[in-house]
Amino acid sequence: MNNNQTIEDTEAGIIESFSWFENWEEKYEYIIELGKKLPALEEEYKKDENIIKGCQSTVWLASEYKNGKVFYKADSDALIVKGLVSMLISVLSGHTPDEILDAKLGFIKEIGMMAHLAQTRSNGLVAMVKQIKNYALAYKSISVVGKTI
Repeated sequence: MNNNQTIEDTEAGIIESFSWFENWEEKYEYIIELGKKLPALEEEYKKDENIIKGCQSTVWLASEYKNGKVFYKADSDALIVKGLVSMLISVLSGHTPDEILDAKLGFIKEIGMMAHLAQTRSNGLVAMVKQIKNYALAYKSISVVGKTI
C-alpha cells in the first residue's frame, strides 16, 4: 500500500482493476491471485484471539498501531477469502483510525462483490470489515485516553 494514497484512491484502483475482467469467473481468479500474493501470517499471530468470528473459513487478523496509523496483517485457510482480506488490507492498512472508521468501502459494492459471493462468504466479508473497524476504534480510544491522562 502506498502510504501517500488515500483510501478512496486505493479503492478506485481496485475498481479499475476489476473493470478489465469480462466475467465473474475471471474476477474470482483475480481474487485468488491476490490471496496467493498476500504474505503468510507469522505463526505467532495464528491464535484463537485473532480469528475473525462469523467467517466460514478460518481468518486470522492482527493489527499494530504505529505513529498514529493502524497496520493490518491477515491470513486464511481459503484462497478466495485470503484474496478478499488482502483487498481490505490494501485499502485500509497504513491509515489513521479516523480514516478507517470513516471509510465507506464503496469498492465492495462497485465491483459487485456482495452480489456474487455466496451468503456465507458475504457474511464473512462483513465480519472482516467489522473486525478491522473494531481494531481502528480501539486504537482511536487508546490514543484519545492517552492524550487526556
